Amino acid sequence: MSHNVDVTNANFEQEVLKSDKPVLLKFWAPWCGPCKMMAPVVDEVASEKGDDIKVVSVNVDDAPEIASEHGVRGVPTVMLFKSGAKVASLVGAQSKSQLTQFIEQNG
Repeated sequence: MSHNVDVTNANFEQEVLKSDKPVLLKFWAPWCGPCKMMAPVVDEVASEKGDDIKVVSVNVDDAPEIASEHGVRGVPTVMLFKSGAKVASLVGAQSKSQLTQFIEQNG
């Protein structure tokens, strides 16, 4: 079972900004090769850290407003939100260890 929630304009505020846990937000696109490589890494981290962190995804083709609002210039981009505020971001495909370290340093 994946803990990864798809976020759209309709549920962004509820899923990300009002979350009671830190949120790892992944921006991706179906045409993005590095996004496809990173998807299983994000899913693995989500299943391992699912009790401590919420993992959500935004398809930039489906929700360009969210990507624009948060200054996403390339995909994949991951951001960490705490208490409704962005605390950190990374651009480009990340390994599992890089992603885990990013969460631990900023979460």
